[in-house]
Amino acid sequence: EAAPPNPIDYFYAGAGALFAQTTVQAFNDADVPADSIKDLLQRGVYFTTAVKCPKVEYTIPLQTIDACSLLLEKELALFPNLKAVMLMGDAAIRAVNTIAKRLGQGRVIPAGSTYKLRGKEYFFQGKRAFPSYVQAGPSFFIEKVKRQMIAEDIAAAMALL
Repeated sequence: EAAPPNPIDYFYAGAGALFAQTTVQAFNDADVPADSIKDLLQRGVYFTTAVKCPKVEYTIPLQTIDACSLLLEKELALFPNLKAVMLMGDAAIRAVNTIAKRLGQGRVIPAGSTYKLRGKEYFFQGKRAFPSYVQAGPSFFIEKVKRQMIAEDIAAAMALL
């Protein structure tokens, strides 16, 4: 009997193929050599989404991010030795701030544009939090300045491992 397909391989060969391509490229841009998501997983990099609900509109409503942050909170608790959290995009920043607020910790990342927030030290439950831009999607290959900033943020987080 054949083994069931690996869900990671299944995702990254299908709907997540562009995500895998841009993510691997972002790590390579940060001088973290990788040929695949599996290579990055073997380095101890874990990937998840901040919002666990399907995206049905161009933007994700704030109520959806807040509601889904409950699932993200439970997922992050599974990794007690976590050293860094990359917050790729506004939804991830909002989700972590929502979790922190729910736990009585206040905002992890202050309000403001990602450009101005990057490069400063933030902490979420004792772990470094790095606000950055979303590394997924076709615009990754067009927006060269953002792509460079993403690489810088990944390099800074990887330096903690």
